Parts: sequence; C-alpha cells; structure tokens
Amino acid sequence: MHDILIQGGTVIDGSGAPARQADVAVRNGCIAAVGSNLGPAQRLVDATGLLVTPGFVDIHTHYDGQATWDSQLTPSCWHGVTTAVFGNCGVGFAPVRPGARDYLINLMEGVEDIPGTVLAEGMAWSWESFPQYLDALEKRHYTMDIGAQLPHAALRFYAMGERGADHQQHPSAAELDQMASLAEQALHAGALGITTSRTIKHRARDGRFTPSLTAAEPELFAIAAALRRAGKGVLEVNSDFGEGDFAILRAACEAAGRPMSLLLLQVDNAPDLWRQTLDQIHEARAAGLDVTGQVGAKSIGVLFGFETSRNPFETHPAWAPLLPLTPRERVARLQADAALRERLVTERPDDALTAWFDKAFRRTFALGPQLDYEPEASQSLAARAQREGTTAWALALQALLADEGRGLLLHPFENYTGGDFSVVQAMLADAATVMGLGDAGAHVGLICDAAGPTYLLKHWARDRTRGPKLALEMLVKKQTADTARVYGLKDRGLLAEGLRADINVIDFDRLALRAPEVVYDLPTGGRRLLQRADGYRHTFVAGVEVLRDDALTGATPGRLIRG
Repeated sequence: MHDILIQGGTVIDGSGAPARQADVAVRNGCIAAVGSNLGPAQRLVDATGLLVTPGFVDIHTHYDGQATWDSQLTPSCWHGVTTAVFGNCGVGFAPVRPGARDYLINLMEGVEDIPGTVLAEGMAWSWESFPQYLDALEKRHYTMDIGAQLPHAALRFYAMGERGADHQQHPSAAELDQMASLAEQALHAGALGITTSRTIKHRARDGRFTPSLTAAEPELFAIAAALRRAGKGVLEVNSDFGEGDFAILRAACEAAGRPMSLLLLQVDNAPDLWRQTLDQIHEARAAGLDVTGQVGAKSIGVLFGFETSRNPFETHPAWAPLLPLTPRERVARLQADAALRERLVTERPDDALTAWFDKAFRRTFALGPQLDYEPEASQSLAARAQREGTTAWALALQALLADEGRGLLLHPFENYTGGDFSVVQAMLADAATVMGLGDAGAHVGLICDAAGPTYLLKHWARDRTRGPKLALEMLVKKQTADTARVYGLKDRGLLAEGLRADINVIDFDRLALRAPEVVYDLPTGGRRLLQRADGYRHTFVAGVEVLRDDALTGATPGRLIRG
C-alpha cells in the first residue's frame, strides 16, 4: 500500500514533456509510480484541477547564517522550494579563525544587506573549518533540504589573514597550497561547490571590494585543481565580465573538469554584455564544457519604503526629527502634519542621494496592490508627475504613505534597460540557462526576490501582457530538473519512479503573490522584507507535507545534503 496517492492532477514532471493527467504514488519518501490505477494508499490527495510538479530547487540563496537559527527558511518555504543551495557569490561564514568573524560579518552585511548584529548574535559560531560548519548544519532539521558551498572570500581570508581582505594582495605559494587543501577538504566533507565574486558591486560594509574581485589565475587554478582532485562540486561565479574575464573563467572550468554556473543579467552601462556572455557560454558548451547561466524571473528591483533600508527622504533635514520615532509614530506624524509633508516634497537638499532620485524617478514606480513588476514607462513617477501637473517627489510621498505608511516604490535597476522583460524572456528561453538570482535570505532591507519560483510560473505562463508568454512545462523544468542537474542532485527535480517525493500541488488559477511586507523577526529584532504566496495546496518534502493551503504544517523533514 502506498503512503500517499495524489489523484487526478495535471502532472508537469520537470522533464519538459507535455503536461498530462496522471496520479502520483508516494511510498517511503520516494515516488513509487506515476500513472493510473496505482492501487490503494493510506492518504488520498485530490488534485483535480490542480498542477502537480516536482518541488522547486533554488540554487541561489544566501541562507548561510539563517540556516543556523531558522528551521523554516522563510520565505522560500512559502514558494514551493524543497531544496535550497547557499554559499553563493563567494561570501559565507566558514572557514573562520577564532576572533576573525567580524570581517566575514562586515563583508556579508555589505554584499548581501544582512544586518551585522543579526549575524553576530544569531549564529552560534561553533565552528572553525568548513566541515565543522556542515556538521553544525546537519544537527538541525528544516522545512526543505539544504546544501552549502565553500565561499572564496572566507577561504582567502582564512589562509591569508588581513591581507586576504585586500583583493590586490596575492597569496604566497604556501597560502595557495593551503587554500587548495582546504577547498578539497570542504568538497570531500560535502560542499556542493566553490563560489567566487568578481563584481565591483560587491563591497564590504566598510567600503572595501570583495576580496576575490581580481583573484589572479594562480589563485583560481588552485581552486580549480581542488575541484578536479575531489572529482565533485560546482564552480559558481558572479562577475562583471570585463575584458578577458570569461576566458580566465573558462580556463578555470576546463582545468577543474567540473560544471561552472555563471550569473547572467543585463546592466544599464553595458546593455548588450549579457548577450555576449551568453554567446560565450554557448561556445564553451560546444567545446564540451558544462557551463550554464543563472537567470532571474524578472528585473532586479529595489524596494524603497519608510521601513526599508533606504527611502527618498532620508537625507532631508526635516526627516531627522522622525528618526527616533517608531514606524507607526513616524507615519502618524506625517499624516497629521501637512506642513511637514509640504516641506519634504518642495525643499530639495543638495546631496548625492537626492540628485540620484531626481534621475531615478524616471524608472521608479509605485508598486501598489496590483504588484506590477513589468510596468510601462508611462507609469513612472516622473512621467505621471508631468501628466498630472505635480512633482515626482509628491507622488513618491503619496505612494509611501499608502496602506498606513507601508507603501513601496519599485526601482528596477537591472534586467530593465529597455523598460520591459524582453531581455528576461530571451534569457529564460535559452537552453543554456537555469533559474537563479532569487537571493533568498539576502538583501533583506531592499530586495524581495525570493518569490521567484512563484513569479516565474504565474507571470510567464499565465499573466504576462507586455509580450509573449512561455510554456509552463519549460518553466517548471528550469526550476526543477535543470537546477538539480547543475549541482548533480540526481535524486530530485523530476516526478519519476524512485526519485525523492519532493512535490508541489498548485492551484494555478489562484497562484498569486502577496504584497511584500517589512517584519522584525530576525535575531535581535532585525528587520527584513518578506513576501508570501497563495495557491500552494500542498508541498511535500521526501513525502512529508510541509505546507498545506499556503500555511506551514510544522513538519521539518529537510536535511543537509552532502555532495
């Protein structure tokens, strides 16, 4: 007898094959069969009119710290994610020498916008080596499976000390040997990969660039040699792809003999660079290298609000007296004081932030209850102000005061040079890309993209109006089988006999995002943006139901995956 029988659903199995009507049987945490007339079960799940998909595999998260104190791993658990991989972009918390944690906190706070006090107080810091970090993670149970990668920054800082924080410093031969040895040790202990960052966007809180920014070939090839000797693991890279950079990374991938996953997005100062990089990925694949591009489901958009990390009025002299107030008191003061509101929108301080917003309002939008992440240029604050005979500053204040002061402004700063998602569509449709860039667990005060799996399905397969939609079967594959394959997770990502029973049952007609909200639930009362979803009837992890009707059941069957 089966443990669970999911009956009558529309099965999208993750392979890209056409959707079909079928039942899914689960026994002992695995899929026992997919088909019809599968026999009796202890529990029947009626999936009539619903989608049945594999659980989503999110390979780009930053739960490195959160996984040490939080078993739920919100917000990913609300979006059908059954496997989360972190340690991306070269930042993380192991290895770490005693007394050296402050730099890793400083780096993570700057690069990924996670409050330093949260990291300092929330983590036990009971490890030094990366294997010990994995051991600490393995002691906990989660709503989903987790996997960790070795971050280049922590590895470099451990081997080189303070010199390692300076990207212009080169490791000695002995330090290179130590880095390679520790990398191999981490891979044998279960690290799913090694990650590095080569982008000037990544800076520590104190302003220093990420330490791996200009890591030279000897350093990259030492890491590649560790990957080759271990015979396992992925090289994950976040790069600006300056002149010659792809060639260096391709050579490192070839030397490692292992897969390489590159972040791929459009930036305004080089709007065609993504296409050049994607062409280079295809050339590398044609030469036999296993290289993929990680892409997002939409633009990378910053959210500005009265409780987020930044807002347009924060440098205004009239804002300073509001800072000591609670968020509710601040909003009440603004609502009651018309003279204060008038001063905020008519008096312009002479500072860099104000000057930036004066230009940025041309591509800044009131998010509003409709949650339009692909808005027309005509809906920008600047365009509306010109039409309505007012100022963008007045519209910004009005939008932020909406919903009792919880209103948000959306500023798409990447993947939106042309003012729509045509570039995102091309990236998603390409066979050399997989889903990534959600950054769950990071950018907690400015960006809220962890809902990417939900948005991927609802927008691209159902709701899009500003261009063509994409096939639901392909989209599911991008977030399941394809992402699992990148990391060699052969036991998941498909609804097929013998694989893990990581399963979503989705009411596709109701699938929707709720508005992003600011909550104060991190250690020490730290603030973060969260976004929930509607439409997930059931999520199973290894055959255990962790989500029912969009609410957590309290079950924590998830465990650490060791590569």
